[in-house]
Amino acid sequence: MTSSQPIELEFSRKYDQAHAQQYYHKHQKGVWRRLSNWREIRLARQSLKAVGEPDLVLDLPCGAGRFWPMLAEKPSRVVFAADNSRAMLETARLMQPSQVVAQVSCFQTSAFAIDFNDNSVDNILCMRLLHHVADSANRMALLSELHRVTRDTVILSLWVDGNYKAWRRRRLESKRGDNQNANRFVVPRAVIEREFREAGFEIVEHRDFLPGYAMWRFYTLRKIQHSSKGA
Repeated sequence: MTSSQPIELEFSRKYDQAHAQQYYHKHQKGVWRRLSNWREIRLARQSLKAVGEPDLVLDLPCGAGRFWPMLAEKPSRVVFAADNSRAMLETARLMQPSQVVAQVSCFQTSAFAIDFNDNSVDNILCMRLLHHVADSANRMALLSELHRVTRDTVILSLWVDGNYKAWRRRRLESKRGDNQNANRFVVPRAVIEREFREAGFEIVEHRDFLPGYAMWRFYTLRKIQHSSKGA
């Protein structure tokens, strides 16, 4: 699927080789970062298990390959990994274990125009992307593309409201005024869940990073299959 004017998020332009390396290393620094990384991978693993351990998975955007070792835990699983940044893909192939990399097929593409046919994979893992998308129309474009490419499920993470960290962030932003350089956004749960439905998904489940405290929420979505009805 292609677009005459592909959507490009401002933050994605920064990921040259140096930034890609920094992105990989930041998740390995300090006790909190390591615990956070462990928790995210655990939530993704649980979400995959909840939808029957899909065999054909697309990791998009894959970043520096943080989820590859977990995805490769199932030997029969075919893993595709894609990112808008070639530097991210190169960093992931360099930094992840060679036996894991051997199980992953990489390619460069935009999440808004995925270089795959319709219904190409069983599941799409879409981590840490939607919280960069402030505009509802852009979120719907992204969700519609995920809906096109998956034949069954999507697992994604984003920032939502209804927790202490979102309340605190909103309070701080109101004190300092609009931040024109902001590239991460909290989406109200009611809004994003409505957008899921409008894009053709039903919510299978959600999992919170730290319930009541953290903004991160993992949603597991299933593509609504429209069956033709006879007269």
